[in-house]
Amino acid sequence: MKLPEFLTRGAEAELIPQGRLSGPMPWVIAIMVALCVVSAAAGLAMHRIAAAARADLAGGVTVQILEARPESRAAQARAALARLKAQPGVLSVHLVPQAEAEALLAPWLGGGQAEGVPVPALIDARLDAAPDAARLRQLTLTLGAVAPNARVDAQSSWLGPVFAAVVSMQWLAVALIVLLAGALAAVVLLATRTALGNHAETIAVVHMMGATDPQVARIFQRQAGLDAFLGAMAGLVIGLGAVLLLGSRFAELGAGLVTGGTLGAFDWVVLALIPLVATGLAVLTARLSVLGTLRRML
Repeated sequence: MKLPEFLTRGAEAELIPQGRLSGPMPWVIAIMVALCVVSAAAGLAMHRIAAAARADLAGGVTVQILEARPESRAAQARAALARLKAQPGVLSVHLVPQAEAEALLAPWLGGGQAEGVPVPALIDARLDAAPDAARLRQLTLTLGAVAPNARVDAQSSWLGPVFAAVVSMQWLAVALIVLLAGALAAVVLLATRTALGNHAETIAVVHMMGATDPQVARIFQRQAGLDAFLGAMAGLVIGLGAVLLLGSRFAELGAGLVTGGTLGAFDWVVLALIPLVATGLAVLTARLSVLGTLRRML
């Protein structure tokens, strides 16, 4: 007579008598998942920082009046401001007060040492589209007629190296996640093969009684899945704690770029799915490892 499945399921699990949290695998997986959560959060935050910076700087240009004489600098700034307002495709124009520009340089010039240093006049303009090289040349020629010392720069070009560094950090986070996934699979593979070696005689007896390789594999993949899930959930809690702590520290900086890296709802969902992905990877690794080993053993 065939026994009910809910009875044989418990009996099959006895092939692996080890308790779920007595071995090192759940704790190792917890550490890997925690690192993976932190890495994924960093990569998502970097992506949001880059997207927010590009959106803020899209269409932005800065005009500098590089003139040492204050009277001539102020006159050229007023003329350039009027000419910019008359240009088609210019959405907004703002002349940065000279005192504000000097205050921006004060920390680098040592407080009061900013006095007497010729600070260029700055005009912040917003165009209807991101300016290309041809449009920048056209604006430079147009402004040069009334402000010979004017220099036009696209704001996005200033942060080109910063964007490149952010993209590199994103790829670094992806590479770290891939390495952690490989390490997790290696840990599960080692633990599964160790369990197979310890229960080789029992498995041989079960095979002689008619058990198939997939049935034996289900025993090990079930145990690996439970261990991986418990470890992954612990790692998720640790990782989210670290992410929230780091996020609060960066929020205290109040810097423009950093504030654009706040995680959204989609990002938190991605982080919450990491334990499920880790558990699925552990189950798949255990199954493939058992089936491959059984083909060589029997």
